[in-house]
Amino acid sequence: MVDRNRCEAKDGCVEVCPYGVFEVRVLTPEERAGVSLRGRLNLLVHRNRQAVVLAPDDCHACGLCVAACPEHAIRLTPRA
Repeated sequence: MVDRNRCEAKDGCVEVCPYGVFEVRVLTPEERAGVSLRGRLNLLVHRNRQAVVLAPDDCHACGLCVAACPEHAIRLTPRA
C-alpha cells in the first residue's frame, strides 16, 4: 500500500522491485480524493505524480520497496 499523504514520486520502489509491481505516474482524480493537505502539497510539487501499485498479485512481500522509500510511504499489508 502506498500512503498518498507521504509519497513524493521518487521511483526507488520502481527501481528495486524485481516483480514490476510499481509505477510512478499522474494520479487520477479518484486516486487524489481524500488526500490531506500534506498530500496535496506533495502532489502539487510533483505534478500530481506518485507511486502506484499496478500488480498487487505479483508482489512477493520481499520488502525491498519499503526499504527503498525515503518517505516511508510504502507498507506491506496482508491479502484478504
